[in-house]
Amino acid sequence: MPPKTKGRRVAVPTASRSGAQSTQAPTPGHITTVGVRRPGEGRSGSTIPINVNSFIVKMAPPDNVEESSDTVAATSETVKVPTPDIFVWHYDVAFSDERNLGVGMNRDLIQQLKSQVAPAIFAGSWAVFDGRKNLYAVSELNLGATDSREFDVILPGMQPNPQLPPRVYKVKLTRVNKINLEILDRFCQGVQAHDNSVTTALQALNIALREEPSQRFPNRGRSFYTQEGSQPIGGGLVLWRGYFQSVRPARYGLLINVDIATGVMYQSGHLIDLCRAFLGVPVSQLSGNLDPRMKRALSVFLFGVRVRCTNAAGGTRTYSIRRLGPPANQVTFTLQGGVTTTVANYFQQINNHPLSYPHLLCVEVGGRGAMIPLELCTVLPGQLMRKEFPKDKRDALVKFSTMPPKVRLASVRKGFEELRIGTSAHAHNFGLSIEMTAPLAPAQPVPRLVSTEARVLKAPRLYYNPKTKNPTAVPKFGSWNMVDKQFYDAKVIAAWVLVSFEPPNRFNQRYVDDIAKGFVSACRRAGMTVTDADPTVKYLNGQGNITRDLVAAGDQCYADKKKKPTVFVAVLPDSAGHIYHTVKHWGDITMGIPTQCLKATNCVHAKENFWFNVALKVNVKLGGKNVIVDPANTSGILSEPRTPAIIMGADVTHPAPGSTTRPSYAAVVASVSLDAAKYVATQSIQTSRQELIDDLKEMTVHLLKEHMSYREHIDKVPPAERAPKRLIFYRDGVSESQFQQVKDMEIPRIQAACRELKINPKITFIVVGKRHHIRFFPAVDRDADRSGNCPAGTILDKDITHPTEFDYYLQSHGGIQGTSRPGHYSVLHDDNNFPPDSLQALDFALCHVYAAATRSVSIPAPVYYAHVVCDRLKLHFDPATSGSSEADSGSVDEADVLAAFKRDWKPVHPNQAKKMWFS
Repeated sequence: MPPKTKGRRVAVPTASRSGAQSTQAPTPGHITTVGVRRPGEGRSGSTIPINVNSFIVKMAPPDNVEESSDTVAATSETVKVPTPDIFVWHYDVAFSDERNLGVGMNRDLIQQLKSQVAPAIFAGSWAVFDGRKNLYAVSELNLGATDSREFDVILPGMQPNPQLPPRVYKVKLTRVNKINLEILDRFCQGVQAHDNSVTTALQALNIALREEPSQRFPNRGRSFYTQEGSQPIGGGLVLWRGYFQSVRPARYGLLINVDIATGVMYQSGHLIDLCRAFLGVPVSQLSGNLDPRMKRALSVFLFGVRVRCTNAAGGTRTYSIRRLGPPANQVTFTLQGGVTTTVANYFQQINNHPLSYPHLLCVEVGGRGAMIPLELCTVLPGQLMRKEFPKDKRDALVKFSTMPPKVRLASVRKGFEELRIGTSAHAHNFGLSIEMTAPLAPAQPVPRLVSTEARVLKAPRLYYNPKTKNPTAVPKFGSWNMVDKQFYDAKVIAAWVLVSFEPPNRFNQRYVDDIAKGFVSACRRAGMTVTDADPTVKYLNGQGNITRDLVAAGDQCYADKKKKPTVFVAVLPDSAGHIYHTVKHWGDITMGIPTQCLKATNCVHAKENFWFNVALKVNVKLGGKNVIVDPANTSGILSEPRTPAIIMGADVTHPAPGSTTRPSYAAVVASVSLDAAKYVATQSIQTSRQELIDDLKEMTVHLLKEHMSYREHIDKVPPAERAPKRLIFYRDGVSESQFQQVKDMEIPRIQAACRELKINPKITFIVVGKRHHIRFFPAVDRDADRSGNCPAGTILDKDITHPTEFDYYLQSHGGIQGTSRPGHYSVLHDDNNFPPDSLQALDFALCHVYAAATRSVSIPAPVYYAHVVCDRLKLHFDPATSGSSEADSGSVDEADVLAAFKRDWKPVHPNQAKKMWFS
């Protein structure tokens, strides 16, 4: 047995230290897991050293937290010293107020309880609170024999009327559990299941870690924001830089993941200035004459913004804005004694000083309907905007947030210091300590980042038209070109229509001729047949009857060419959301004609590569295939004729922040060809913000039928052989906390669909996550690609991965700008028992068949397509309403809203349904 040394780590031989495969023992059979047990580690590819933006944690009681972080080598074998006992007490917090007081007031109440009401009870406990219902302490609180006690708490400065008794809030604490944090060490070693105790222990450490930065920085969840380096972007918004932190269990042990974050803040200062900036209007227009649509938009924008208001007596108080009200000189109320006056007159009478802008609007604040003039309100700094981010500001957000890998890693280290992770008293007393590098004079030790060896998978060979001279391409740095290559299955354009929604004085005949020349040339070079290079050209009015005019343009094409148009190409102004919606709805839903929309500014003087990218999209919309992967590069999954596979992808998207009743959209796509290059899609509408796909069984049945029909009628296989033997399902958008629900609900729905069709494919179900904060950084410059990122195909399935379950990180795309984000793959179900190398090769190969690019993408193509289909679902509604008219008319019943959306939704036209209209 190794010595029991508190606060020290005994070296564990892993690939990060020795270059060999990790020696962690297999998960014991009695340990339950949510996902598939890890079958081992992949071995394919070459190795490179990388750093990961996670810091190594050790657990130690507070009195030993500063003990040396050296490693201790056992004589016979190297093992990890058991973590000493560190106990945390968990308490439930209940507030008697029937309303939801909000996280901020909850925190204020607990702070008042700790510091003023019952300081003796909390002395030495280092109690931390999550802002909602959970409080954690490192010593037991004396709550009496029942381990439960209710306290009366008064918040100073919260009495609206000093003449009335102060409001008393009742706060009840009840002991829930006592947890030994040693359980986390056992979990990381793979000998402890992820039960409620593990979840609670992790929550306690994360809350302890955020306690001090939450008192110094504006924050949301596990992200904290600083005004240093902030940037106004217009519209009343300011971007702040920030840092994310999270304690995570891994095969290596406990890690603290630190990353950069970006916060979108309201412009602080005078409320009038914020209103002007948002609307882009002068002060004089913020009056009763303000356009109703602008007033409604401003009211939504301001909802919840905290302002410091000056009252009539000259004092100040902080409120949250409820809505915009009428002008100050029009709002009336009754004073004591029955006298009616306006807000403007009231402030003049009390202050003996008139308002500067009595004609401007008021804001309603608080819960009692108080109306305060705009000019008397100041927006408090550091307020996060929690509503949908404006589309016209997205470029500014991306530019602000983008950092090259070396700059990002330096910012991560800076964030570690800014958040004081290594010196936090609360973290110290909860037993958290950071491993430091060995001191090398004159350098000081620094927090130890995870350094490990990743593998770089070999890029798959790609096949184009086999009749060409050189039909193969091998990607380099995640991209390739099609010089001297043609589409694998190129389609025909018999006739086409070009419509411009830019007038001739801005988009003249020369530009039209350039479009025709560039588009036709690119299509022909890619192997497509364009029988008539001259399109039917029409200039259309974006404010007119677009649907009627598109039909007329098609009729004109038929009259001129005696052929129906194969495709419509539409040139749009830069800001043309309504036109785009109308064109797509007309083509995909109403008429069943492929459409390709282009921004006018992108077409002017466009290079050959631009038109080639347009051809990529058009060919698959017509039913073609651009490229396929060499089946040999998928470990036989796509090439074994005895076990044909269907590849599926699914995603769910939710309404914008602030929307409470508009539904969520679900999409599932599936391959119909065995080479996984051609897909069909189906969609559904479901309850707002529900992640599980309600209609997954019915959607899967539909897609399986499409797949089998294609196999029988296009691939010409006998009916008895058309059913897939393997079903590989990629699921996007699921958080780790939802894995069990997905496993319990969605996988059975897929199985039920197969039973309905009397087929029995072996199912593999993989969640692909992008909403995480793990980043890879090349440890050696020579291993980086041209952007400074790790090369495409970098994969890591050890050290930072789940202690017991089959997961891995794959950075499948080459860097362009900023720091690339790997996909996180978690295998929840695997009837096929795929070895890691086989499944990872398939994942990487599928990242190369996204039809609209000659670059590998960041997630497998079917998942990417599912996301696009979700985003396109809003185009299935009549563009005149942009959704359900009933849903937008004031109905607040969620069931009624959902029914209205389902009623108003229109399916894809049958002519388009079997093609990749979503490309």
